[in-house]
This record gives sequence, C-alpha cells and structure tokens, in this order.
Amino acid sequence: MPTPPFDIPPIITYAVPAFVLLIVAEMLYIRLFKRGGRYETKDAATSLAMGLGNRVMGLLVGGLAVAAYYAVYQFRLFDLGWTWPVLVACFFAEDLAYYWFHRISHERRWFWASHVIHHSSQHYNLTTALRQTWTGALGLTFIFWLPLVWIGFPPLMVLMFSAVSLVYQFWIHTEVIGRMGPLEYVLNTPSHHRVHHATNPRYLDANYAGVLIIWDRLFGTFVAEDDAERPRYGIVSQLGTFNPFRVAFHEWIGIWRDVARAKSLREAFGFMFGPPGWSPDGSRKTSASLKAEWAARQAAE
Repeated sequence: MPTPPFDIPPIITYAVPAFVLLIVAEMLYIRLFKRGGRYETKDAATSLAMGLGNRVMGLLVGGLAVAAYYAVYQFRLFDLGWTWPVLVACFFAEDLAYYWFHRISHERRWFWASHVIHHSSQHYNLTTALRQTWTGALGLTFIFWLPLVWIGFPPLMVLMFSAVSLVYQFWIHTEVIGRMGPLEYVLNTPSHHRVHHATNPRYLDANYAGVLIIWDRLFGTFVAEDDAERPRYGIVSQLGTFNPFRVAFHEWIGIWRDVARAKSLREAFGFMFGPPGWSPDGSRKTSASLKAEWAARQAAE
C-alpha cells in the first residue's frame, strides 16, 4: 500500500483554534457594526454541542467508515501513488463525491435524517458550521466515497481531502461576507451557501458544492443569491427546540413512526428512501411540491 511522502496532520483538530477565533471575531463584528446576521445564545450553544457530539461519535464509530475504505481498497482497479497528478485528481474526485453525497442527502430521507441536523438552525453564522450530525457513519453516508478507493486513490488521501473540504466549508457559513467577484464562478462562497441553507422555495435544493461550485453549474443545481429575496434559514418544518438530542435524532424517530404505520412494503420503502416529506397520498410537502407551487404563483403574477 503506498504511503504518503509527507506527514498528514490531524487537519480538523488543528483547525479548531482558528474556528474559535473566527467565531469570536464574527460575534464582535456583528455586535459592533450591527450587521452580518445575529447570534442567539441558545442556538449557538446547541450548534457547539452538536459539533462536540460529532467529534465524540467520530471517535466511537468513525472507524466503521475507515474500515470500509480499506476493505474496498483491497479490490482497487489501479495502484495510484502519492504523486502530484494523483493528488490533483483526488481533490476533484473527492469534491465530486461530496457533491453527490450532499445532493442525495437532500433528495433521500434516509440520508436526510443525518444531514438535516446541519440545517436545523434558523440562524446563519459560523457556529452553524459546527452543527454536525451524530449519526453519519451509522447512516452509512461514507458509501459515497467508496468508489474513490475502489478506483485506487489511497484511503488516507481521500480522508485528507475530505478533512480539507470540511475545514474549507467552515468559513462560508456567514452573512458578514458578501459576494466575492470572479471567485463566485468557481468556488463555493458564503453567498452560494446562504442559498443552500435557505428555506425560500426559490432557493430549495440548490448549491450542494463542497469546495467548487462548478458541479452545481454542471448538473443544473446552481441558484444565485437574489438581493431582492433575503434567505430565510432552517428547515421547512422548524424544530422549535434547542435540545441537542432532539435535534440529533428527530428525523430518525419520524422515519420509525412512519414505517411502523406503513400499510405496505412500498409505503415503508417510500418513507425511508423517498424524498423528505414524501407520503403515500401526497398530503405532505416535499421540496419539489413547494418549488412547483412557488413557480405557479410566479407565473400567475
């Protein structure tokens, strides 16, 4: 198995002090200049608790994903070493894998049950970036990266770029930074990610990028932020709680309840793997139905 020609530091751990400093700086900026969003103590505390729980769960069950990487790597198609061309290719491949993970996490309820945690805050500031799932590994979200190690990218390389992507995405959770000129065409920016976190029908199911916005532009999921319509944050049915355990598990509990009263295997499958909000009779709202209603209103006006 090829070994990296350099030491790979614990990237996320090393980034934590910078996270703290940037959060404090954003808080001070908002308080001093009265712009760029706002902080609510209970909401920020919940986000921090979710981030801490995510790290704890990573230590407890994160090995499941790593073991899966190495198991699949035994059947790799190619032996790709730690060369610069391979590193560049892995960066793009990992970012593409993240795009599809992120997109399907919005389109299929099973994966949404883990990802919804990140969207559950009605505020948009740097603490929101730390509001991470506790059930990602148990929900098998790591399967989206398995094709990379099957191709032949070393597991450590894939894990390294996954950590880089996660650290990169921290700073884009802010309203302090506006548009960034030409960078908006290539990178995922605060403006693009504000759209992603918005519940406005215009903005639903858009901008799934990790580092590069090019995938959204390529696959037709890009939506630009409209100055005339400020994003409203959270989820379509707001939780109304700051209890970290309810935040972490509410959607899994919802799936369990729906499956328990399903009248057929088809209904049970739909409740688990259909779009969030799916119901047999169509009585619940999905992102697609909300966007369709909005589009109809726009056309009527």
